[in-house]
Amino acid sequence: MRVALGNDQAGYPLKQAMVEWLVEQGHAVDDRGTDGTRAVDYPPICVDVGRQVVEGHAERGLILGGSGMGEVIALNKVPGVRAGLCHCLYTARISRANNDANVLVLAAKIIAPALAQEITALWLSTSFEGGRHVPRLEQIAAIERREPLD
Repeated sequence: MRVALGNDQAGYPLKQAMVEWLVEQGHAVDDRGTDGTRAVDYPPICVDVGRQVVEGHAERGLILGGSGMGEVIALNKVPGVRAGLCHCLYTARISRANNDANVLVLAAKIIAPALAQEITALWLSTSFEGGRHVPRLEQIAAIERREPLD
C-alpha cells in the first residue's frame, strides 16, 4: 500500500521508527514531513498529505504530531479527508470499520513506537464495514459540499 506520511518536529523521532517499519511491512512511503526537530507549521504538511490521499496519489495517509489534536483538525478541513486521531487499538479499528478513515493521526508525545506500529498495522488492515455507516459518511460529504442534511 502507498502511504503518504507527514510529521512536524514533535513527530520526527517517531517517524524514524515508522518509516523503516512500514517499508519492512511492504508499504511504499511517500515522506512529506520535516526532516528534523526545528519547529515547523503542521497545517501545510497535513493539507499536503490529505490531498495526496484524496487525489489518489496515496491509498492512505499517516500524520505524526505531538498531541495530534491540531493535525486532525487541519486534516478534516480538506474535503474528502476522514482523519482519525487514534491512541489505542479500539479507536484504530473503529476509525476504519465505522468511519472509513483515510488518514491516521498518531500523537508522538503520547504513544511509544511499538504501540504506534501496532495501531498502524491494525488500521491499515481493517476494512470499512459499510452498511449502516454509509449514510453517515454521505451526511459528512454533504456537510463538505454545504448541502442540507436529510
